[in-house]
Amino acid sequence: MNSSHTPPDGESRRKGTTSQHIAAQTVHDASKLARTSGALRWGQGLIATILALVLAFLCLLGVLAFHFPQYLTTPELRHVYSVDTMRTLLFAALIVSGGLALASIVLGNRRRLNGLAFVLVLAAVTLGGSRVSVGDFPDHTPYIGLDWFILDLLGSTTIFILLEKAFPLYRNQPVFRAEWQTDMAHFAVNHFIVGLVLLVVNFLIHHVFGWMVNAEFQQMVQHIWFLPQLLLCMLVADLMEYVTHRAYHEVPFLWRFHAVHHSVKTMDWLAGSRQHILELVVTRVAVLGPLFVLGFDKTVVDIYIIIVGFQAVFNHANVHLPWGPLRYIFVTPDFHHWHHSSEDEAIDKNYAAHFSFIDYIFGTSVKSKRAFPEKYGVVGDYVPDGFIKQQRFPFRRDNTRTDVAQS
Repeated sequence: MNSSHTPPDGESRRKGTTSQHIAAQTVHDASKLARTSGALRWGQGLIATILALVLAFLCLLGVLAFHFPQYLTTPELRHVYSVDTMRTLLFAALIVSGGLALASIVLGNRRRLNGLAFVLVLAAVTLGGSRVSVGDFPDHTPYIGLDWFILDLLGSTTIFILLEKAFPLYRNQPVFRAEWQTDMAHFAVNHFIVGLVLLVVNFLIHHVFGWMVNAEFQQMVQHIWFLPQLLLCMLVADLMEYVTHRAYHEVPFLWRFHAVHHSVKTMDWLAGSRQHILELVVTRVAVLGPLFVLGFDKTVVDIYIIIVGFQAVFNHANVHLPWGPLRYIFVTPDFHHWHHSSEDEAIDKNYAAHFSFIDYIFGTSVKSKRAFPEKYGVVGDYVPDGFIKQQRFPFRRDNTRTDVAQS
């Protein structure tokens, strides 16, 4: 090797040190961005940077899901969406992310962060991008719901952030409000462990409720017309939700777990994700068990799951619409926001998830002259912030409740 092409040791060390410094600064910038909260303003380039980073990261996850579909995709979703459509979405996201990152770099806008986004895009393309071939694979392997996380995050942010900006309850509330990082961690974990949760829920449902199943009665239920059957399914589920939810408030041991959900102090589409994993499992078993026993048609249950998924996010959203008389029938964001209030008149009220008339019938609806609450969270604000701390909270000795049951 010609020595004239070999840099001196000092120069090599300087280049290595420079590269390490740039990498360290990039990690620091990314970490700082992830810890940031507050309003975003157009014209500062931060929105483009965030879009580039988020899309690039999701694209890389999407490519990995294409490579390992048996372990990273949800079986129920595999039979619903089109692989070609997913490829088109992935290709478009790569173009948008790469374009935003490259344009920002050229314009001198947060070059390190946008450089990271561009590197993630290059990594996704290097691994095959949208052209990764998907062959035959086993359909009953343990899995992580990576595809469900990607699709739900993109869908939820697109739909609900637009709704929150178009019809806000609190106009000055930013998208990246305080503690959004904790709720995003809940959102991600709940999606990643969806396979494990469903496995546990199905096992418990069959073993706890299996002895009550009557085939003839189930056939009778399945012969009810679709719409009345769907409404009946929602009513049964909501009555179980009401009983379970009320128990979380009135039984001190159960409140320890439910207090995690109540600890959110800012209501938006992401707030409903804050939930202890054990509460998530218990509530699903309590609600879906009776639906299994009664034998509602599979299509009806599938539609119900879509409705409950939408309502769970929507009713926590920072949205206000003129509901009129419908607010006395259905649970709306206005109704559920009161349930999360830490004000005296809201304690232990508005338990229902679908039909508000259940609370009116049982006398647990909020009676206030004001349209909206002003304060949210648990009285005393004693639940710690952070996903891991909140999962450990119910088992701590110092989690003594200092307020009246709520939320």
